[in-house]
Amino acid sequence: MSKSSSSAAERDFKTEFLKIIFFIIFVVLLICFSIFFVNHHENNKFIFETLEHNGSAEKGDALFKMNCVGCHGITARGLVGPDLHSITQRLNDKDIIKQVTGGLTPPMPSFEIDPVNMSNLLKYLHSLE
Repeated sequence: MSKSSSSAAERDFKTEFLKIIFFIIFVVLLICFSIFFVNHHENNKFIFETLEHNGSAEKGDALFKMNCVGCHGITARGLVGPDLHSITQRLNDKDIIKQVTGGLTPPMPSFEIDPVNMSNLLKYLHSLE
């Protein structure tokens, strides 16, 4: 008879343990989703703000020469990094912004850039078509 009462106690323990495990998993997933949502929202806000500006190709050229020529060359024809002529035909503006700010393809670094200067850089890249 003690065997059945210990089995019942074991079942109760296992049930409570599983409830705790599922609760912990739920909380961890909720935290991960929240972090992803906040980060994704911030990226979208930056993209929309950048696209609202009408950049200057001349200012974008100056910005390019200060930050990008080491890898993409003075004429943007590529060195370590790829040739950027017609990049705006291969990638849309949102993808270009994500690439520049996130450095998605190593060895490209990520750049902290404000929306106005990002808009200028986009205008410059469009001028390379």
